[in-house]
Amino acid sequence: MASASSTLVFFSLLVIPFAVVQIAMAGDPDIVSDFLIPPNVTTFDGSFFTFTGMRALVGAQPPSALKVSKVSAAEFPSLIGQSVSYAVLQFPAGTTNPPLTFTLAQLSSFSLLMTLQAGDMFIFPKGLVHFQYNADAQNTALAISAFGSASAGTVSLPTTLFATSIDDNILALAFKTDVATIQALKAGLAPKI
Repeated sequence: MASASSTLVFFSLLVIPFAVVQIAMAGDPDIVSDFLIPPNVTTFDGSFFTFTGMRALVGAQPPSALKVSKVSAAEFPSLIGQSVSYAVLQFPAGTTNPPLTFTLAQLSSFSLLMTLQAGDMFIFPKGLVHFQYNADAQNTALAISAFGSASAGTVSLPTTLFATSIDDNILALAFKTDVATIQALKAGLAPKI
């Protein structure tokens, strides 16, 4: 008779390869047609392929806080099956986009992870934790992002880590700090009223 620990080891060895395959296959399926028409679309003409949501950015005043305008399959169903989505990030002087990652897409972006100049491009590989910061104390910065998925799977690390029910003691141990620091971080995520 096999022991419980040997059964667990065998089960783990059996399950791990399937989990790895699922992670490796995460993302959009291969494109097999020129485009897909969602079942709820009744009118199919040129407007189906036109997204007008970014018009509001043209000539608008710069925002007072970080503003992200995204175009994914949720906002623009024509992207379904195209393995692409977009975002425009507007950074007022001195603002940041907190650490985040994309679980389903790599990101090509005119963005600020390194010190970039106007017009530079930087690639964030899928799953890489990154942030953007406008170090200019005077001017607004603009980042245009293109994702290799119709739905990038954005994961904000501060929210994922600190706006959960994970016990403060566990977080303090994990980050090699004290509970007071964890509570201060959580307080910084609370909405301002």
